[in-house]
Amino acid sequence: MKIRTDFPHSVTVMEHVLIPMSDGVKLAATIWLPEDSASRPVPALLEYLPYRRGDWTAPRDAQRHPWYAGHGYASVRVDIRGCGDSEGVMLDEYHPQEQADGVEVIEWLAAQPWCTGKVGMFGISWGGFNALQIAAEQPEALKAIVTVCSTDDRYADDVHYFGGAMLGIDMTSWAGTMLAFQCRPPAPWRVGDAWETMWKERLEALQPFSEIWMDHQERDDYWRHGSVCEDYSKITAAVLAVGGWADPYRNTVFRLLEHLDAPVQGLIGPWSHQYPDIERTPGPTIGFLQETLRWWDYWLKGIETDVMAEPSLRAYHQDSVRPATHYPERAGTWVGLDGWPSADVGQRRFNLASDLRSLATDAAGMAVVDTPQHNGVDAARWFPFGNLSDLPPDQRAEDGRSVAFETPVLEDDINLFGYARLRLRVNSSTPRANVIARLCDVGPDGSSTLITRGAINLARRNGMDKAEELIPGQFVEAEIEFTSMSWQVPAGHRLRLALATTYWPWIWPHGEQGFVTVDAGQSVLTLDDLDPAAIGKRDVAFEEAEQAPGLDIRPGAVLAARPEREVRYEPQSESWTLTVDPNYGGNRIYPDGLSFGEEALERYSISGNDPLTARAESMWNVSLQREDWGVRIETHATVTASKDHYVLHNEVKTFKDEQLFFEKTFEKRISRTSA
Repeated sequence: MKIRTDFPHSVTVMEHVLIPMSDGVKLAATIWLPEDSASRPVPALLEYLPYRRGDWTAPRDAQRHPWYAGHGYASVRVDIRGCGDSEGVMLDEYHPQEQADGVEVIEWLAAQPWCTGKVGMFGISWGGFNALQIAAEQPEALKAIVTVCSTDDRYADDVHYFGGAMLGIDMTSWAGTMLAFQCRPPAPWRVGDAWETMWKERLEALQPFSEIWMDHQERDDYWRHGSVCEDYSKITAAVLAVGGWADPYRNTVFRLLEHLDAPVQGLIGPWSHQYPDIERTPGPTIGFLQETLRWWDYWLKGIETDVMAEPSLRAYHQDSVRPATHYPERAGTWVGLDGWPSADVGQRRFNLASDLRSLATDAAGMAVVDTPQHNGVDAARWFPFGNLSDLPPDQRAEDGRSVAFETPVLEDDINLFGYARLRLRVNSSTPRANVIARLCDVGPDGSSTLITRGAINLARRNGMDKAEELIPGQFVEAEIEFTSMSWQVPAGHRLRLALATTYWPWIWPHGEQGFVTVDAGQSVLTLDDLDPAAIGKRDVAFEEAEQAPGLDIRPGAVLAARPEREVRYEPQSESWTLTVDPNYGGNRIYPDGLSFGEEALERYSISGNDPLTARAESMWNVSLQREDWGVRIETHATVTASKDHYVLHNEVKTFKDEQLFFEKTFEKRISRTSA
């Protein structure tokens, strides 16, 4: 990593700028500008988030926004309405108000005297989502975006549902995380005496997002809103789509390349849920800021940078590895392909009865899949953040709990690249059932490394917008599309397909325990397969990662040591408990004197092989202290379920100078319509 200080432009910072919305609400922004922008206007770059530019993202913001300003751009970080130091209240993620405000922000930026009238937008995760969403609104000034670790389909590829099955892990934990964010106040040293009134307004408007998300178990109009896949033609700005093989949002890169009419390029590396220049596992990092500068210079300044002469898809083709929960660097080779689908990618098909081997298949080619409720404890994190326990460990235990189908030992390498799809003929003993499929790389020593996985709630077999229960014992057709992959499986290894009916806590179990029967002879696994001649055919290279100098953050009080991820089994009660510390940053002290404390814990339990004992919890304790001002926030979110209902319990307590300021408990029962 190179820390850059010798920029072509000197930089000035506008620390607290209020951008007026048409309804009178003002959004708070920090703007980094080239010092000469008053006389020599520059394009503007916007990052637009709910995560508090004044503290939570401040370390990351300092690495990139000054870097862009030093290279001749106005780089702008805006807090979404009701977040950080912005006025108003936040009603939901990707709310229509958020997108309308974003359009107004872009119009305001384009009209500033220091701006040329051209705007770009970038962001990771939430910021990548709303970059796509706002591009679909077609603000005239928005000419190009960079969207990282994002989705074009809010139902299929976010933290709520997976293959139409409800996520147990992030439906609860992310809603709990956002509840803790919703409860945080603005900073009085920026907004003045209004801070307490603004804080109270936010708290009184609270609704836990889980209550909204779980009320929409099918892909209805709620999820269609903000899903740009509904009409790709609405996006006319140029799109650079970026993903990581260790991140769940990587499918978006392929879909945007396939469906956008606007200029589009794709970039996928080995990375987790991080910008590609951040030094978190897995590496290697790349000079991502320099790469995006080429993009901005071309689209916003009209400078010929040859960025559009690059292969339209640049992807890191990963070598086989032994299983591990983190990799400092993944071995592999950069591959360049022209478009997606690619002429360099063919398909291999495996019939589950004739081409794969399974001890579970009877003489009639039938395999009964009936996995224990705790199957899935080795699934690891939904969106790996670069921590040391985020990735799946050895899958042998999970494979043993599942029904496995294997290839013979491979005589030649297979270069998996793109998608795996599993077409099943299956029946169920119950009206509702899930099927989860994992594809693993099995080494000569028996170690099993997860390549990719997918799932289907069989109620969604005819479409994610439908809820069609099964007739027990009646065969149906269903397809599972796995998360996209890039993996060289070497000769001497085997491919293993593992099928399960449970995957806790990733997938919330249906309310009635049952099994499915797979007709192996009528079920086919199809794998996208990269022509080896394409590897190294196109030159793909990047500069060394560099950033602007970061903030001088000092560590705060040391928290009691605990594992990031711990699985506990109690044989007597047959109970399994997974405890997770998401490790977002802990306690820290900022250069302005803010002492920021943050402790989060997630807990998932199930016992007695009973799906109705599933329980998910998210707990947060946040403290903000500066000079004689201090606040504290405590939240506790719990989800349980009966056969017919989800039961949500959310508690909020906030304190001002250790005196109770606000307290509320939210209780809600939601019918299990199909998940």
